[in-house]
Amino acid sequence: MSQAALIQRLRTARVVPVVRTRSVAHAETAVEWLRGAGIRIFEITMTIPGAVALIGRLAKDPDLLIGAGTVPDAATVRACLDAGARFVVAPWVDAGLSLSCRQAGAALMLGALTPTEVRAALAAGADVVKIFPASSAGGPSHIKALASVFPGVAFCPTGGVEASNVAAYLSAGAAFVGMGGALVDEARIAAGDRAAIEAAARRVL
Repeated sequence: MSQAALIQRLRTARVVPVVRTRSVAHAETAVEWLRGAGIRIFEITMTIPGAVALIGRLAKDPDLLIGAGTVPDAATVRACLDAGARFVVAPWVDAGLSLSCRQAGAALMLGALTPTEVRAALAAGADVVKIFPASSAGGPSHIKALASVFPGVAFCPTGGVEASNVAAYLSAGAAFVGMGGALVDEARIAAGDRAAIEAAARRVL
């Protein structure tokens, strides 16, 4: 799958769950339950213990599109790509992440907040610019302002995105959004509340 096809699949999905849990068991449960509700794309963050191995297990399933999130350095990028990650996400600008993504045909999302940072992310090789933290920066109105001066740039707002404002972000110019706690509620996962996790997923599908 080409980088363009990857990004189109992300656009079509509209929502990418950001899986950030304190344990790999909770992360696996989150993926299982969200998949049961119809979600097929997941960002597995490097803050999860054993995250690279989890990417490897999930990436074996051809129905899933798995990405690596909060990737701190080029060595971790290579490990994630070798494990099967198809997109790489960092909530900051790091030009050192681009080469491995290009060589593997993976999409790179780099984080930014201001117009200056957006330009830096694009110059560093970002295929998608992750706007983080989106809600505290102004929410959909901030995305609309950025999109007006960066036409054609694929923006992915993350941080404080809820089911109630997904449509507003997309209307403002986001290509798709990242959702963390609103979909991957670790307290509900720990409590075994599968119905609540699946209901949250259905609200954004």
